[in-house]
Amino acid sequence: MQHVKLRQIQLKNHPSLNERWVQNVIADDPSILGIGDVVLKDKERVHRNAGRLDLLLQEADGHGRYEVEIQLGASDESHIIRTIEYWDIERKRYPQYDHTAVIVAEDITSRFLNVISLFNGHIPIMAIQFSAIETGEGVGLHFTTVLDTVSRGFVDDDEEVAQITDRSYWENRGSKKTISLADKILAICSEFLPSSTEFSYNKHYMGFWIDGRANNFAICRPQKSVLRLDIKIPKSQENDQFIESAELDCLDYDSRWKQYRIRVTENDLEQKREALLHLLRSAYEIRIN
Repeated sequence: MQHVKLRQIQLKNHPSLNERWVQNVIADDPSILGIGDVVLKDKERVHRNAGRLDLLLQEADGHGRYEVEIQLGASDESHIIRTIEYWDIERKRYPQYDHTAVIVAEDITSRFLNVISLFNGHIPIMAIQFSAIETGEGVGLHFTTVLDTVSRGFVDDDEEVAQITDRSYWENRGSKKTISLADKILAICSEFLPSSTEFSYNKHYMGFWIDGRANNFAICRPQKSVLRLDIKIPKSQENDQFIESAELDCLDYDSRWKQYRIRVTENDLEQKREALLHLLRSAYEIRIN
């Protein structure tokens, strides 16, 4: 196989290719950024008294949004400030989404990478550097994430300081009927979990307490009329097809916590027990391996 030498070009002073061209390339196929399954929500989004946001991307499952600012050449102070300002405007306007600021530049210098890193952990921010490669067929863009958002731990990683509640709390927040649905989920899990497994009752969820410690491969959230079951398995075409063929009521996939959110009724526990068992067992095996 013959080696082909690639020719990298700089777009900052290019006679015909400019920032708008890069913006359009990303807008046509947002997946090239490498931040996941995202779609274009808006382009050149007007912010009153603050300018225009280059790109607003949204995760296909609808939970995450990315405020993307593009700059040719090296990143600078104004680029960082604009990106964070647009992120702040969007998160305040639409708090129902998880927002991430994304800086895209030809050159993320070490100096500004250090500055950006100071924000990370307080502001979810990503820095993506891109290269323009010229070939006989045209110009291609290659994107590399040089700074990702701080990884979040599992729900139970902070179990020791979680706000502990009890069964009566969830009977009031949900209902005795939906608590009984959660009990049946625990019974299903008894086929692969130790007999000592029980629920841990916390303010925002009911998790699993196994051999004296939390292991939340799944969590239950009893509501008034149904039970919401969150199962932590990777999103894949195979899992999507399995859930669809089992006719489970999947609300969506939460990419932030990497879990399928499924609405469970009494009928589901009777007619779709084997499908739920398969998903729960898979999540547990992934967690312990």
